[in-house]
Amino acid sequence: MATNLSPVRIVVRAARREDADVIARVVAMAIGDEQALRAYCGDDYLAVLTEVARREATQYSWQYAFVAEVAGEVAGAIVGYDGARLGELREGTFAVLRECVGRVPQIADETEAGEYYLDSVGVLPKFRGHGVGGALIAAFCENAYAEGHACVGLIVDNDNPQAENLYSALGFERVGRRIFFGHQMWHLQRNR
Repeated sequence: MATNLSPVRIVVRAARREDADVIARVVAMAIGDEQALRAYCGDDYLAVLTEVARREATQYSWQYAFVAEVAGEVAGAIVGYDGARLGELREGTFAVLRECVGRVPQIADETEAGEYYLDSVGVLPKFRGHGVGGALIAAFCENAYAEGHACVGLIVDNDNPQAENLYSALGFERVGRRIFFGHQMWHLQRNR
């Protein structure tokens, strides 16, 4: 699908396995806390997240991601899944962590059955401010609804009002609070 939300032409497509490195960078950006990333994935967290994204049936798998391209260059990515599958997909992620890091962290559940969960979204720095994030989120929601899901959910750090404003402008509303990686988060949802 192509979108003209700004002077640049943004094309959103299903991710491919070779997009795993970009998906990993986006997940790291979404987590945003280097200490949490190191606790979760070890010191070489980008390599570990890339391996998680290369695999099938993990939380950050390329199978559940879309990428945005601008002029043929990958500009950002989004990844998410049916919240009812969190346990299964987390176990796939933990299998990679056991192989690469030798341990798995204790993590609170960030989603649940009843919502299609937007796990991570990010735009590479040189493409920010051109509508790439909005195009990714719109395509993600459109896909979730086309698959029969009635609700898309996400969490956003209470200390990130800019991100919450973007989500609100795209139809997401606060439905509760969660604590994730030690941070207070708003739980937002957008219904079909």
